[in-house]
Amino acid sequence: DGQPFISWMWNAGTSTVSNTDGNITTSLRANPTAGFSIATYSGSGTNGDTIGHGLGVQPDFVIVKARNKSDNWRVYHSALGTGYIPQLDTSTVYTGANWQSISNTTLGLQNDSAINGSGYNYVAYFFAAVAGYSAFGSYTGNSSTDGTFVYTGFRPAYILLKRTNDNIRTWEVHDT
Repeated sequence: DGQPFISWMWNAGTSTVSNTDGNITTSLRANPTAGFSIATYSGSGTNGDTIGHGLGVQPDFVIVKARNKSDNWRVYHSALGTGYIPQLDTSTVYTGANWQSISNTTLGLQNDSAINGSGYNYVAYFFAAVAGYSAFGSYTGNSSTDGTFVYTGFRPAYILLKRTNDNIRTWEVHDT
């Protein structure tokens, strides 16, 4: 009550469908034009399961969270690949393999209960780059007050940053 909040929203389309691209069926709302989709699914606990994302291109950024258990938000980023596990709600970037694979249609999951435990329900947010609208990547800092120039092809209104070689610094958001 009386506390200030901010929120950011993406348009995932207007209809929810069952997606059977993976071997786990997802309830999916997708907007490929905006490069964004939301999927919900029930985990099986089986290594190598896949879930469909409905974007038609390989996602660059994925966030997964269990909805009926306490666990950290797991993140996939294309610049890191499948061997790293940043967590959205901590500063830590673990090495490991939550993600087995990612393709134009599916995301492959390990049997980690944070993303694919038997009896747990999950939500997954998928983001793919769209020229002139969104971009995903990485850069190396240059220790200059001018910073490193990162070309996106447009003027970003929202930037989410995470230093990947330092488990002390948290995620940063810069917006207009």
